[in-house]
Amino acid sequence: MAWPPFDSPCLTPPPDEAGPLGPCAHCQVRHLAVCSVLSHEEMHALDAEASSQLLGPGAVLARQGDPRRHVFTVVRGALRMVRLAADGRRQVAGFALPGDFVGLSGSPNYSHDVEALGETELCRFGIDAMQRLGARYPQLRDKLLERACVELDSARDQMMALARMNPIERMADFLLKLSAREARAGNPGPTVALPMPRADIADHLGLTVETVSRCLSTLRGKGLIAVPETYRIEILDFAGLETLRAA
Repeated sequence: MAWPPFDSPCLTPPPDEAGPLGPCAHCQVRHLAVCSVLSHEEMHALDAEASSQLLGPGAVLARQGDPRRHVFTVVRGALRMVRLAADGRRQVAGFALPGDFVGLSGSPNYSHDVEALGETELCRFGIDAMQRLGARYPQLRDKLLERACVELDSARDQMMALARMNPIERMADFLLKLSAREARAGNPGPTVALPMPRADIADHLGLTVETVSRCLSTLRGKGLIAVPETYRIEILDFAGLETLRAA
């Protein structure tokens, strides 16, 4: 069944009308973003090319096949990358969280629908501007290449997980990866935010919604996690989850 498009509007003006972001040096996710390697002078040049964009919950940033004119850093909120398979099944390729870079590709068109999970703030750059900055500042170019390699490795890991892991192991792997991202963002505690609904997790892990719920219940029954809220998980036993993932 085809996934219906969201009709929630973008909360900001169209891309060409969005205002300047302001000093990049004050960005709350700078330490996670590709611009983290830049000097003060280089940050000033980057800031001159940046603009902000705010998406409402469910707003569509791009549709599969749209021309790729901008790249984005997620400042706040979360995005999901969705694609419809040839048989009509919905596939969630991944999620972009604060600090993640979106739109880096060799293709002139988007390969996925890109949708906001909740209110999401983005830092936006034109493709041409980013290419000029990359040529001018080798550190930025190298960071972009590094980020592309990380995304490729992540996609390969996801394929391997779907091929060799059972549902419980997939869920343990998913939670541990989210926890690692929280730690990189400066939140190393046991709490893991789940900005995505269970249906998105299911479509990302190749499971059904019912199986996702059963997996979480099983992990909770084993004392490995607690589920205090629908969109929040507490990991009680990291070693236990690691054992499941490595099985």
